[in-house]
Amino acid sequence: MIHEMLPVGVLQCNCSIFGDEQTRDGIVIDPGDNIPEILEIIQRHRLTVKAIVITHAHIDHIGGAHKLRAATGAPVYMNPNDTLLRDMLDEQAQWLGMETPEKVTIDNPVREGDKLVLGTTEFAVLDTPGHTQGSISLWIPAENKLIAGDTLFRDSIGRTDLPGGDGRKILRSIHDKLMPLPDDAVVIPGHGEITTIGREKRFNYFLQGL
Repeated sequence: MIHEMLPVGVLQCNCSIFGDEQTRDGIVIDPGDNIPEILEIIQRHRLTVKAIVITHAHIDHIGGAHKLRAATGAPVYMNPNDTLLRDMLDEQAQWLGMETPEKVTIDNPVREGDKLVLGTTEFAVLDTPGHTQGSISLWIPAENKLIAGDTLFRDSIGRTDLPGGDGRKILRSIHDKLMPLPDDAVVIPGHGEITTIGREKRFNYFLQGL
């Protein structure tokens, strides 16, 4: 499985580009910005993007999705519980002092239990609300990888003081959905360094007592 991670935008969101080496189909997760660089990776691996997945609708994760959808024709997947946030891109842009990106059309809603398939590899959707109402994570058993969005970070968890945030919900999401995963599962957070479930169980201050 091809997997490249590219920090994009002013907040350095971790955008993931996955590709199947046999079919050359691809999935892009959280194309917040830097679409030319994302397209260069896609072209270098000769991928056809079959899905654009948004883990949550904060501007740093969704800001480039309209441009990528226009460039690739790939459908966009997002949890509909974040639709209100998607509709607030102008306010989000004002908070960061940046230009408002074009609002992307959500082609396919995704929820807990849904699966996206890339070649023979399944990406299982986990509802992990708390950072936002519609936050999702993607568990890839064959790769032993978790795309955590802004739910879980190395040594931290997602902030809950923005619209849609809920401190109790994010801890419940982590406890119920993420902590049962294998300790050696690799966690790709929405920002910063990769980690593992086991490391966060042991060292993450916010998870002690969970």
